[in-house]
Amino acid sequence: MDTGTDLRWYSTLPAPGPGPSVRWASAAFAAELRDWVAEVLGAEGVDVVALEQVLLRPWSTVWRARGSDGVDYWAKQNCEHQKFEARLLQALDELSPDKVIPVVGIDGDRGLHLVPDQGHVLSETIAADDVDAWCGVVAHAMSLQRDLTGAEDRLVAAGVTTMRTADAADYVAVRTEQLNDLPVGDPRRLSDDEASALKALAPTVTGWVERLAAIDLPESLVHNDLHANNVFATPDGRLRFFDFGDAVLAHPLSALMIPLNILVHRFEAANDDARLRKVADAGLEVWSDVVPSTELRSALPAALQLGRLGRAESWLRVCATLTDEELAEYGDAAPYWLGSLRSEPILA
Repeated sequence: MDTGTDLRWYSTLPAPGPGPSVRWASAAFAAELRDWVAEVLGAEGVDVVALEQVLLRPWSTVWRARGSDGVDYWAKQNCEHQKFEARLLQALDELSPDKVIPVVGIDGDRGLHLVPDQGHVLSETIAADDVDAWCGVVAHAMSLQRDLTGAEDRLVAAGVTTMRTADAADYVAVRTEQLNDLPVGDPRRLSDDEASALKALAPTVTGWVERLAAIDLPESLVHNDLHANNVFATPDGRLRFFDFGDAVLAHPLSALMIPLNILVHRFEAANDDARLRKVADAGLEVWSDVVPSTELRSALPAALQLGRLGRAESWLRVCATLTDEELAEYGDAAPYWLGSLRSEPILA
């Protein structure tokens, strides 16, 4: 495909770069991070008592800092194509402070952010089959979307990619060709058979786009990794969201794809399961003053299918900067999610 004059942001794959996990495991990075955390907390009159790495993944690292005030803080750095999370969190903290984790400090250029501990994540406080808790998660997440209405420019300025519903068919066509054109042996490569099947799916994808265009909801923030380990259940009963490194601006109803997909596997549920419908309805209710609930339910399967594109895109961002060993382990995630467009909708 000749993309030399193509102005579409997805006309090329995310730019490759070195795997940051090697640097994150080094003593030099530990010293660099300690200096930054000390500077941020020092401005608040707090000293760093201890700093330890608690998570090292190919796409991010998380460290726990103990302050002289007795508070634990969490420092995180993302890989190059997801480092926008720092600036996004700062924007969210200003736009909807009750629904996101508060921010102590960021370095947007380096993709660093520091936040105070918020207690237990939701998964530690609920039963695995607590449908009502999941109803609360999706309702709060979509309420956050409503809080951000009119703030799209601010979110884009923070670095969030806009995956417009109207571009979905074109996005699928371009990404299919790009992944199919990768060398044989590249884990990200889409096979010839899978590429042909996705090209044949084009009229169906266009149909989903048209179905969603009919309900005329604006693109909004989609967390794109919404599960119970990315939500804090605070002592005052609020839910606070974090870990927005996979986020995109996309059709708001597509935000239900990840939580429903989790529940499908947890419950071994068919796509007409009443528990799934209950969770979905809790999210749709948030938008029911804009579009009637019956129309939202009718359009939801199309939104859930297109929600798979957000997962494909976040994996493409991540996989651009992996070591060879990491790419061998995770490289097939993006073609998997793109190919999953051919799967049955999670909810009928």
